[in-house]
Amino acid sequence: MPNIKSAAKRVKTAAKANLRNRSVKSELLTYRKKMEAAFVAGDKDAAKEAVRVYASKLDKAAKKGVIKRNTADRKKSRSALAFAKMA
Repeated sequence: MPNIKSAAKRVKTAAKANLRNRSVKSELLTYRKKMEAAFVAGDKDAAKEAVRVYASKLDKAAKKGVIKRNTADRKKSRSALAFAKMA
């Protein structure tokens, strides 16, 4: 238990940020699974839309600081490459 008022506030804000970060990361995983399912199904239109939405979600997560910019770029690149191989 923190003794200093500012430390107590940091505990609260860190808990809030942790909750938000977990939520965003979980959402990213969900969209990645949807994209991979579209790849497996072989549905080109659904896969194209899934890659677009996944890339958008990655950019937003990077902008919020949930994941690093290079991580988002790497994952977008790999998903685009997987879509290109599918085509």
